[in-house]
Amino acid sequence: MGGRNGVIGKSPAFLKTLRLAEIAAPTGATILICGETGTGKELLARFIHEHSPRRSGPFVVVNCGAIPESLLEVELFGHEKGAYTGAHTSRAGKFEQADGGTIFLDEVGDMSPAMQVKLLRVLQEFTIERVGGNRRIRINARVIAGTNRDLRKLMRDGRFRQDLYFRLAVLPIVLPPLRERPEDIPLLATHFLRMYSQELMKPVRGFARAAMEILMDHTWPGNVRELQHCVHRSVLLCDGEVIQPQHVLLDTISFRFPHGYSALDPDALAKMRT
Repeated sequence: MGGRNGVIGKSPAFLKTLRLAEIAAPTGATILICGETGTGKELLARFIHEHSPRRSGPFVVVNCGAIPESLLEVELFGHEKGAYTGAHTSRAGKFEQADGGTIFLDEVGDMSPAMQVKLLRVLQEFTIERVGGNRRIRINARVIAGTNRDLRKLMRDGRFRQDLYFRLAVLPIVLPPLRERPEDIPLLATHFLRMYSQELMKPVRGFARAAMEILMDHTWPGNVRELQHCVHRSVLLCDGEVIQPQHVLLDTISFRFPHGYSALDPDALAKMRT
């Protein structure tokens, strides 16, 4: 399939994942999306939201791994005026902002034990309490969580609560890495080419066979996100209508350039164009 709401793929592994997402979308079930970094967990979460009865409500994203623990509680639950130095006004947190819609908690496996307890309470009671407050606030947001970690291993190691896992994983959905869905590489690459040729206002219309072979042969440790950046770079470097092999620079320990160059520099780019 060409793509739905930006979710693109035709491989059996991907279509199985998409079918689960379509089944889950109309329900109110809490969903856990598992997958390596760059596989598109947030995109799939948005797909589920946009195919749910909550589609007219907000879709709120919180990257739990990118926010320091001291700030994550405030980010999720908000705070009352005077809760801490600098809290001059009350502020709603992400759970309140997601009222009537969906909240996507990405990298939930990075949460501290203390935050895991607080999230479990939210999932059990559907209420939150702002930092510095003592009033229970009812929340009406569907929860979708994402992780690139093996939560079962974390449970065995005592680093993730079993009761929280089962609350989150009412329906677990696994996003396969790009190396397990090579049939999707041409579809995704063409999608990104069209997107960036329009954005950069360049008349790039396709890939030379040899250029596509490079993309097909790569293992894509960074998954779809790495492919997207690679195509973006290729469109930037392309000086014609078709992306040639010399325009495809893969992310390895250093950039793999033709002619032996190992870093982006003006002289290297000039020689690539001659």
